[in-house]
Amino acid sequence: MNRVRALALLAGLTVLLGCGAAPIAPPPPTGAFAPFAAEVARILQPARADRGAFQKLTELCDGIGNRLAGSEALDRAIAWAQATLRADGLANVHAEPVTVTRWVRGQESLELLTPRPLALTMLGLGGSVATPPEGVTAEVVVAHDEHDLKLLGERIRGRIVLFDNPMPVYTPETGAQYGETVRFRGHGAAIAGKLGAVAVLVRSVTARSLATPHTGNTRYDDDGPNIPAAAVSTEHAALLTRLIARGEVVKVRLKMQARTEGTAPSANVLAELPGREWPEQVVVLGGHLDSWDVGQGAHDDGAGCVMAMQAVALLKRLGLQPRRTIRVVLWTNEENGLAGAKAYAQVHAGELVRHVAALEADSGAFRPEALTVELQDAEQEAKAAAQLHQLAGLLAGMQLEIRQRGSGADVAPMKSGGVPLVGLVMESSTYFDYHHTPADTLDKVDPALLAQGEALFAALAYVLAEWPGQLGR
Repeated sequence: MNRVRALALLAGLTVLLGCGAAPIAPPPPTGAFAPFAAEVARILQPARADRGAFQKLTELCDGIGNRLAGSEALDRAIAWAQATLRADGLANVHAEPVTVTRWVRGQESLELLTPRPLALTMLGLGGSVATPPEGVTAEVVVAHDEHDLKLLGERIRGRIVLFDNPMPVYTPETGAQYGETVRFRGHGAAIAGKLGAVAVLVRSVTARSLATPHTGNTRYDDDGPNIPAAAVSTEHAALLTRLIARGEVVKVRLKMQARTEGTAPSANVLAELPGREWPEQVVVLGGHLDSWDVGQGAHDDGAGCVMAMQAVALLKRLGLQPRRTIRVVLWTNEENGLAGAKAYAQVHAGELVRHVAALEADSGAFRPEALTVELQDAEQEAKAAAQLHQLAGLLAGMQLEIRQRGSGADVAPMKSGGVPLVGLVMESSTYFDYHHTPADTLDKVDPALLAQGEALFAALAYVLAEWPGQLGR
């Protein structure tokens, strides 16, 4: 998922009700949403027992695997998604072309040379440039934060900078604190390159590890040198830091064949459950079909995709056709470019005024914890949050918080069109154990929790598509 948006989505920047305390028990189903109580109950019971989403996720993860933008695997996933949505009987199933950047990892390695030889666990960062064929061999200096980087001064020149900024341990009060640590993965190479560094290593963005490195995107500035960038496991980042702290000269050799191979064709996948009364008005729900090139992209974000796919398939199976159209969108290229999100907003710019809500799930297949809501207008956003709090009274047993600000990376480009954006937030105490790693695989997904996400998606989409009113308006 896009990391700037993930901070808002997973940590929750502003809590409308409860000021960040324990989740608030939703009110009983009264007011505007009371008439939908029977339909929601009719949706929730079979959705929670459904294992169709897990079957779809099995096909996607085990049958196709990881799906980096521009890869043949993502092309297969796009074809699979269309075939699956058609088999579920949805209408207007099609792919909308998107041009994406093709980045290829290639072979890579990191070796500790002094004070003793050791192969270090690493993953190159997405978008990184390559090293020379012989690699980059240099002494390592450590910076825990921007202050440390400034103190290093000229010592950075000609050396490899290790950003050793540990991610705090998750607590219910503080959340995952992803945003406090991800900044060096995103911008460390650009910053250190301007100071004369020859490469950058970044401590993997996780609080727990079993020698598992975490990849993710890095960015370069137009006015600075592009230097190789890689993530190292938390264990080896800590080892290098300890060696340097006791006065050892730490030298490593980094080899990376990473390269950008221009652009490639890709696509967003769309499908609809047409509205019976106002079919031109649309409720969007979805996730991103691409993933990083390690693991299977099970939690990030195969789960969000199959939740949306199965939610709408369930509504059709139950014979529930709301007033408005429900549109499934599976976006491409979220992880390293957001080209799919931008393309959707551009292609559908003329109809965004008729988008009554856009829902996104991109925080794994865990227990639903909160809904975030975001609108361009602050007053409308507050009203929408209050409406969602009422709507949550229909969702028996979920105990959802309602948070203002933050939604999701793929729906974000629709904000300027006035579309109410809603993010489905899952409990994230273990999400970053797997995030962007080879460990993001099907076996880490609980089918019952995946079905809870499907149930939430289905109920929300149906009510927002059936309700005569509109969020925030």
